[in-house]
Amino acid sequence: MKALICGVTGQDGSYLAELLLAKGYEVLGTSRDAMATPFSNLIKLNIRDQLQTTSMAINDFRSVFGVVQRFKPDEIYNLAGQTSVGLSFEQPVEAIESIAQGTLNMLEVIRLVDRPIRFYNAGSSECFGDTGSEPADETTAFRPRSPYAVAKASAHWLVQNYRESYGIFACTGILFNHESPLRPERFVTQKIVRAAARICHDRAKFLQLGNIEIFRDWGWAPDYVEAMWKMLQQPSPDDYVIATGQTNSLEYFVERVFAHFDLDWKEHVRVDSGLFRPSDIRISCGNPHKAAMNLGWTARTSFQTMVDSMSEAAALAVGEERR
Repeated sequence: MKALICGVTGQDGSYLAELLLAKGYEVLGTSRDAMATPFSNLIKLNIRDQLQTTSMAINDFRSVFGVVQRFKPDEIYNLAGQTSVGLSFEQPVEAIESIAQGTLNMLEVIRLVDRPIRFYNAGSSECFGDTGSEPADETTAFRPRSPYAVAKASAHWLVQNYRESYGIFACTGILFNHESPLRPERFVTQKIVRAAARICHDRAKFLQLGNIEIFRDWGWAPDYVEAMWKMLQQPSPDDYVIATGQTNSLEYFVERVFAHFDLDWKEHVRVDSGLFRPSDIRISCGNPHKAAMNLGWTARTSFQTMVDSMSEAAALAVGEERR
């Protein structure tokens, strides 16, 4: 089996590559400029030399077409495009072009090459907006509240349309928040664990955060990439919510991280209203029942294990910074 991972440099792309290689796949990973990309996450997982890499601009149809024609994949995983909700408020055009237009290019290429390619599209829980007291499932209406979420919602409907109109095996995984040590520091969870580690090592005194009175359904990224693979192994394509079904506040996340380092978070965390997003989601929670029933998938890693694993990795990384 041959798999093309678009956006292999990110957290999900790297863990997915590791999973597929372990299953015996031939893997080709793409980035915008493979010659200049350090592929640091692949190096951290010790798999850099086990897969091929190439340059591909997902919002350039000819670039996508050329890569698919050359590699002839059996499965394509579309994890490329802008990944930051916060950044999308600053760069909304880039969010729409890289996510919505990029997904359309992938689907159109699959339609034109006329090969039995199975396609996975990375959706997002951000499409639901504020879920309130009822966990969102596959029938919950979308209420996107950021340019990123609008782009992801557009890509979701494109996948459904191509599946129904052209018979393409195309699925969207509507993934709720999932974290790991491979997250870049612009993501709030990694920002928190790195700051706590630096404070513990006397390299910082305070951490500034935006709104900590938000609730998220946080899972462990290596668990979630398994769900992506499982979707493409089914007899028929469908869309799935991937989540733990449990929520925790960002304040509680901060508390548990600082407790891992034997610190009192209230002594070191400052809430800065200037860091609040223009339109934030207060509660986001998913219902993964369909994935459990149809895919046999459930989240295996607990919230506390996720916190401890990220904190331990952050401690090692900060220790390296001191050398």
